[in-house]
Amino acid sequence: MNKATRNLSVAVLALGLAASATACSRNAESTVSSDCKPQNQFSTIEKGKLTVGITEIPPYSYTKDGKPAGADVDLVKEFASANCLELKTVPLAYSAAVPSVQNKRIDLTVGDWYRTAARNEIVNLTAPIYLDEFGVISADGITNVSDLKGKNVGTVDGYLWVNDLRTMLGGQLKVYPSSVELKQDLESGRIDVGVDAYGTALYNFPEGSKFKVTTVRPDPQVQATVEPAQTGFPYTKDNADLGKALDATIEEKRKSGDLVKILEANGLPASSAEVGEPRLIP
Repeated sequence: MNKATRNLSVAVLALGLAASATACSRNAESTVSSDCKPQNQFSTIEKGKLTVGITEIPPYSYTKDGKPAGADVDLVKEFASANCLELKTVPLAYSAAVPSVQNKRIDLTVGDWYRTAARNEIVNLTAPIYLDEFGVISADGITNVSDLKGKNVGTVDGYLWVNDLRTMLGGQLKVYPSSVELKQDLESGRIDVGVDAYGTALYNFPEGSKFKVTTVRPDPQVQATVEPAQTGFPYTKDNADLGKALDATIEEKRKSGDLVKILEANGLPASSAEVGEPRLIP
């Protein structure tokens, strides 16, 4: 769940880790009928299969009861089924996922991936799927960025808002390697407020928790509240047909309302599907 890799300009090829993870890949039971007609035509690394890297970042992509789960996983399941492919999932550390796509060990990876210009240099990125919204975890339901001032605030490394929060809060900000440590310190009282991806915050602090999870009003002090990051699936660089098929599915799911249903089924807000025009983070 460490997202520091979002901001790397060039991913380091973690071949040993990726190879090890591939050896432990999990195959979903084949549900492809012999008379299945695919919606699109494209090649995959392994004929008849869509090989997908699964990272641990709930509620987007994670493992539950030994099986892949999450909003991203639900979307690629439907994509694989519509194209008559068996879904082959490969559990990967976040740091190994994009290098595995780059090295053509997997067709694509999922897990709340930012659409960045640097990442787009080494792999291809699908059309925007949903926004990674700024979420605040507090006892009193903070909805203004300025209300973070004067409090001990924690967030997770790698998000767009980290540098702006450092500028605004200085020594009152603590940056954690993952949401796990953030949650522990917030619950123990070592910090007053947490800032995390809205969807992840909702997952970690569900209804009934003593903390409230809120979004905030747009504030130029933290640019990510004005223009949240768009996310997409990284896929192999030279497979344009796969990209066209993925983009067509994303667009179809958005227009039909199925994308919102997938997001809401995983505890994510419908508003995150309102991505606007495609853009890359510089």
